[in-house]
Amino acid sequence: MEEESISRDHVGSLERGLAVMEILARHPGGMTLTEMAEEADLTRAGARRFLLTLVATGYATQSGRLFSLSPRLLTVARTWLGGASLWTFAAPIMREVAGKFDEACNAAVLSGEDVVYVARIPGRRILSVALDVGTRLPAYCTSMGRVLLSGLPADDLKAFLAQATIERRTPKTITNRAALGKAIDKARPDGFAIVDEELELGLRSIAVPIVDRAGRTVAAINVSTQSARFSVEAMERDILPVLRQAKQRVEEFFFV
Repeated sequence: MEEESISRDHVGSLERGLAVMEILARHPGGMTLTEMAEEADLTRAGARRFLLTLVATGYATQSGRLFSLSPRLLTVARTWLGGASLWTFAAPIMREVAGKFDEACNAAVLSGEDVVYVARIPGRRILSVALDVGTRLPAYCTSMGRVLLSGLPADDLKAFLAQATIERRTPKTITNRAALGKAIDKARPDGFAIVDEELELGLRSIAVPIVDRAGRTVAAINVSTQSARFSVEAMERDILPVLRQAKQRVEEFFFV
């Protein structure tokens, strides 16, 4: 009788959907519909329904023929870990960076034309820009925005450059779209971006991307400072190696 009750309450489609998610988790580089059907022992039509449902609900993404899990699963993990943001667990790494230079260390993700701060360790130096978790800043004139934009697919970056609202925030702000595209493209092979007083006079920042196991740029971390404190050359010489070490540790924590 108990076995009949368990069978009656068992939702087979949910079980198969969870299995599809587990299979995607084992293939961070993405899978085609055919590959999923074979590995999950589903028909192509069945695999397609499960994959498109995951995409529609935000738990997976589709890029061409490839399906991959999305960072939305981190929300589930966050709840399981007690409701704390996973960036809370990266905070000690960021705090070390901030403490080493006595400057702020921040983390952000891309949201439309903006970056949104997801973590922040303030420095002791006072900046006139008021920043906190949830703060939105334009991506085109921020160091984290530049490295995040450099990780976009070519078509998405082209669309951004064509449509984004670009305003001169300071005399140094790059507003020419072709020049901006070159600055963003440069960040890709360089693996970092420095923005020198383009958001606000007297403010410089340097950022590196956070990359998942599939090679996708999912976030960025930076150090922001007053221009009187660090030259552009000093930021690249002194701060960049420390940021790259922090980047590696954050990526290992999240994705390894």
